Amino acid sequence: MLKGRQAFLEEEEKNLAPYAVKSNASAERVYEEEDHPYRLPFQRDKDRILHSQSFKRLEYKTQVFVYSVGDHYRNRLTHTLEVAGVSRTIAKVLGLNEDLSEAISLAHDLGHSPFGHAGQEALADIMRGRGGFEHNKQSLRVVQKLERKYPNFPGLNLCYATLAGIMKHGGDYDLSDLNIQRREDGPSLEAQIVDYADEIAYSTHDIEDGVEKQFLKLEDLMEVEIWRRNYLESKIKYPTAKDELVLRATYRNILNEFVSNLITTTSANLSGLGISSIEDVYKSFRNKKRIVGFADTLTEELKELKHFLWNQLYRHPDVMRMSENGKETIHLLFQYFEKNPSKIPDSYLEREKEEGRDRIICDYIAGMTDRYAVETLKSEGIFWQPY
Repeated sequence: MLKGRQAFLEEEEKNLAPYAVKSNASAERVYEEEDHPYRLPFQRDKDRILHSQSFKRLEYKTQVFVYSVGDHYRNRLTHTLEVAGVSRTIAKVLGLNEDLSEAISLAHDLGHSPFGHAGQEALADIMRGRGGFEHNKQSLRVVQKLERKYPNFPGLNLCYATLAGIMKHGGDYDLSDLNIQRREDGPSLEAQIVDYADEIAYSTHDIEDGVEKQFLKLEDLMEVEIWRRNYLESKIKYPTAKDELVLRATYRNILNEFVSNLITTTSANLSGLGISSIEDVYKSFRNKKRIVGFADTLTEELKELKHFLWNQLYRHPDVMRMSENGKETIHLLFQYFEKNPSKIPDSYLEREKEEGRDRIICDYIAGMTDRYAVETLKSEGIFWQPY
């Protein structure tokens, strides 16, 4: 039996919660398109993001460790895939639109610069007073303008609901009807769980990468409550297992605890606040009533974990050295292209009159991978230092 668009719409009506975003009411795009016969709108959005050039580049963009450190550490692509997996699980259990949450997850870091947060800091510093730079805003810019794959519109022409999910509340986005609505109504539940899935993913997998690189010591981690509890439980449950397998069990258990707690707490909040429609979700936002979140105890434990990671991993001397190298690379590239605009690709130069040289250089560098940025320095004979 073949199933088409109408059958999938009927399944959404039957299976999704009344406060979920549904395709039949939320499929509007900037540029009108014909409906696909067997793919719903958010599935099309997800596929467009997956096939974009910006998504492919995530493989060689830093999460914590640059690509040259080793093959088994997270990069911006593997992080994104983990966020998508976590958000899809949460959405499914809560009866939300899995395709929408996954699409937002896959797009959430498309605007991230090379060299992780150090790269963002460098571009933000350079662009201060010139229009600024912020990676969430850049992600929206990528899908609305910078991607060029379709002859009849710029960007990916994603649904408004997907675009609104990519936007962070309070961000300095260009004034538009979408921005005004996002500020007034707040994010959908699908977008809210992506924010938490992002936090869950990087907080848990950064522990694993830090231990793997021997930047984080087990004796120090034992001072962190969520680690200590899950590690000791894993030791008791697997008394004869090798240390490496006990560690891996601990990573999984911490991830599972965050996800499970988010689901149960959010479910209780939905019931307690009487949420029975999307309008109730927006009303709750306007009344500053939180729906998605952890229990208070786990919120404090997450804060403790993030504080630990900041001090012990992100501020580790070797990580700081890599970060400073990344910042210097971006500053040197920007200076070079300011003086040598002929080296900027035509696809960016054609927008110079409209947006100015600073912005197109920023777009070009933000889209680079770590590897391409370093290779560009080498090929132009500017500067190079091993990462």
